[in-house]
Amino acid sequence: MKEFERRKMRRGFLNPDVVRAISFWTTSTCILVAVVACLLAIWKFAGSDILWRTVATCAVIGGGMIAFYVVNSIFDRRSE
Repeated sequence: MKEFERRKMRRGFLNPDVVRAISFWTTSTCILVAVVACLLAIWKFAGSDILWRTVATCAVIGGGMIAFYVVNSIFDRRSE
C-alpha cells in the first residue's frame, strides 16, 4: 500500500527525483565555478572580463535549471 501512496505523491512530467538531483548538482557546480572565478579575479589571476562572463554564464545555467525544475513540477503527469 505504501508503494501506491508514494506513486500518487510523485508530481511532474519527468521523474521529480531525477530532475531534482540534476538541478541540484548543476546549480551547485555553477555556484562553485562562479566562486572560483571570483577568487581568481580577486587575486589577479583572471581578468575582470573573464570573471563577469563566467558569473553570467553560471547564473544563466543555474537559473535555467531551477526554472526547469519548477516547470517540471507544475506539469503533473496524471495516471488515471
